[in-house]
Amino acid sequence: MIDVKNLSKDYVLKRKEPGLRGAIKGLFRPDHRIVPAVRDISFHIDPGEIVGFIGPNGAGKSTTIKMMSGILTPTGGSVLIAGRDITKHRKEVVRNIGVVFGQRSQLNWDLRLGESFELLKHIYQIRQEDYDRTLDEMDRILGIGEIIDKPVRQMSLGQRVKGDLVASMIHSPNVLFLDEPTIGLDVSAKYALRKFIKEINRVRKTTVILTTHDLGDIQELCERIIIINHGQIVEDGNLSQIVDRIAPYKTLVVEYYDEFAPEHDRCEMTEHKGNVARYRFMKKDLTAAEVIADLSKKKTIKDISIEEAGIDDIIKIAYES
Repeated sequence: MIDVKNLSKDYVLKRKEPGLRGAIKGLFRPDHRIVPAVRDISFHIDPGEIVGFIGPNGAGKSTTIKMMSGILTPTGGSVLIAGRDITKHRKEVVRNIGVVFGQRSQLNWDLRLGESFELLKHIYQIRQEDYDRTLDEMDRILGIGEIIDKPVRQMSLGQRVKGDLVASMIHSPNVLFLDEPTIGLDVSAKYALRKFIKEINRVRKTTVILTTHDLGDIQELCERIIIINHGQIVEDGNLSQIVDRIAPYKTLVVEYYDEFAPEHDRCEMTEHKGNVARYRFMKKDLTAAEVIADLSKKKTIKDISIEEAGIDDIIKIAYES
């Protein structure tokens, strides 16, 4: 569905020295600096995938999304959506994609929500029966009928996000780009958004590319993640496999009846506070049951728990690479 080849984007920044002298010098002899935002990245996304496209601030996520959705023109490389280059066939390709930016709305501030949808219906030249069917489906998923007659300016942030989600799907695109859609949302609004993504993917087989800093979104929605940093891809693959590769260990938390904690020959004791000790072991070498059995021979155990490496730890390690 999406084929990105050697995609790059450079920004040209003009540097100016302070004062009048700097202004005059900048006018006649401007000093330009090229800043690479995205550097020669390539990846492929199959139809029906939900892919988390993540990275720290300034990593190049939004720039890449804007190039993939036709908002920015690449400095180099190409983006093919359903086999068509978006820079060469922009009008045809954008009819097949939907975009939601968390900090920008495509709804008309001065209209009722339903009127914004009607406007989009005419822009995309959607048949009435298709339009009605899509609205009915979106109402089933998001409960949009409750706010359809509400002016956009009077809606809460969560309601506006629901409206933007419906607006992005009103023309039934095969690809949906979601750039930080959960910014500022409360728990119930995030739940509605995640339900929406799952449903359109299940029912319509919509391909979804999601950028987010909310790791809950990644864990609940994405089997595959692409991690970008400094404009380059540092990880691309199945989420669970990346977790196993970057952090191939588990931590056993053992509570004893007193403060003495025995060592284990094949584990690392990473922490010992009071009567609680943490033992880290490689998943390929040991099981938790084996570690517990060995420790219980040395000392009576009061309680145990197992900690897996968290997704936030994995992302942090990947960002630092």
